[in-house]
Amino acid sequence: MGVEARRKSRSSWRTGSYLLIAVLWSGVTMHEVALLARSGDRQLKLDTGKEIYMAGCVSCHGMDGRGQSQDLAGFERPSTFPDFADCPTSTPEPDVQWRAIITNGGPARGFSEIMPSFKDELTQEQIGKVIGYLRSLCTEKAWPRGNFNLPRPLITEKAFPENEVVLTGAFNLHRPPGGSTTVVYEKRIGSSGMVEAAVPYNFSQDSGVLRSGFGDIALGYKHKLFDDLKKGSIFSVGGELIAPTGSPRIGTGGGSPVFETFAAYGQIFPADSFLQLQTGIELPVQPDKLPRAYYLRGALGKTFSTRGGLGRRWSPMAEFIADRDLVTGATTNWDVVPEIQIPISKRMHILANIGVRIPVNNTADRPKEIIFYFLWDYVDGSLRQGW
Repeated sequence: MGVEARRKSRSSWRTGSYLLIAVLWSGVTMHEVALLARSGDRQLKLDTGKEIYMAGCVSCHGMDGRGQSQDLAGFERPSTFPDFADCPTSTPEPDVQWRAIITNGGPARGFSEIMPSFKDELTQEQIGKVIGYLRSLCTEKAWPRGNFNLPRPLITEKAFPENEVVLTGAFNLHRPPGGSTTVVYEKRIGSSGMVEAAVPYNFSQDSGVLRSGFGDIALGYKHKLFDDLKKGSIFSVGGELIAPTGSPRIGTGGGSPVFETFAAYGQIFPADSFLQLQTGIELPVQPDKLPRAYYLRGALGKTFSTRGGLGRRWSPMAEFIADRDLVTGATTNWDVVPEIQIPISKRMHILANIGVRIPVNNTADRPKEIIFYFLWDYVDGSLRQGW
């Protein structure tokens, strides 16, 4: 056997040994947790999340939730190994994601098999207590809980600040032919802020001639003002600058810079239902080219889950859209958008949404549109992970 072959053999043996040690250690730990949970020993009762964590989790995740020392853990940490004390990475996910992993193990969400399943050792009540303790390890309370990371509607802006890349599209279902695609990049700034950039590409057909080009690029900022988990409410404000990078001549731009201000609100209801609202004003620098406008948007929906609430999550919604030019004699346009958000990856960091925008009034020059997006939450893993 050559030097390189012996090196690969040793590396493979070490990796296998680490995994075996981790599995055996987890098995011993889970057995101890099961015995403690079923025993009547008053000194070892697992009544609190911290007690359960210290009995069943500390051997891998460490006393402070940052991970056990490599010398003591006995396995090489995967790239997705969590740091529960790191607020930017530990707060964005809702409790149900953590519950699914603790209950069914890491592979249930496309994570490492080193994370075992505790469904036979802990009750759902005990798992809830562990999640509560893990949440307490992030001591900066300004970070909003991931429970407020509600499903993203097609049009209504969310109140929760996010790290995402989104590809959106809208296409007319009948004449006149036309549509647009937009790439949106969102990046969280600190605990409450988020910057956003949107680059659209529009196309239309007029008298048999296809016209296409980049539209008006938008740069925005959103800031969470408050959130209250007990009430299930989150509120944010934001602003956007839309630059006239498109062409009014071929219909891909408005011809004037536009400042937009908005407020966004999210409300969690029982049984995985939710309401999201957004209202704002568009203020063009040159109102002779574009009128000032007001809009109101809302999304009402409910999430359905497979595997007893711990599997993939599907979220049908209905959006209601109103907009009106702020000029004398203008009427308010009303649209309704039935849609559904669909999980693509097992980890659910890659999602899709599809719906139809249906004008309710003033339908002469406002065709129905099919609207969709593909969303990638890049902090949760690469496009190749989580399947």
